[in-house]
Amino acid sequence: MKKITIAIDGFSSTGKSTIAKELAGKLNYIYVDSGAMYRAVTLYSMQNNLISENYFDKESLIKDLSKINLSFK
Repeated sequence: MKKITIAIDGFSSTGKSTIAKELAGKLNYIYVDSGAMYRAVTLYSMQNNLISENYFDKESLIKDLSKINLSFK
């Protein structure tokens, strides 16, 4: 069976994460918190001096993406 990706969008505090987690559980899908993923990449960028208030080394971040180890549990 080929699985599809489901994205849920909407205003903050409307229950998107709650319904997404429930739906993922019912469909036996992996729930991915994209906000947490973006924050983790930003933290990596800050810790490795790839981003600051006035600077962003996009090329180095793209090169380093394979070094970032994220897991969803």
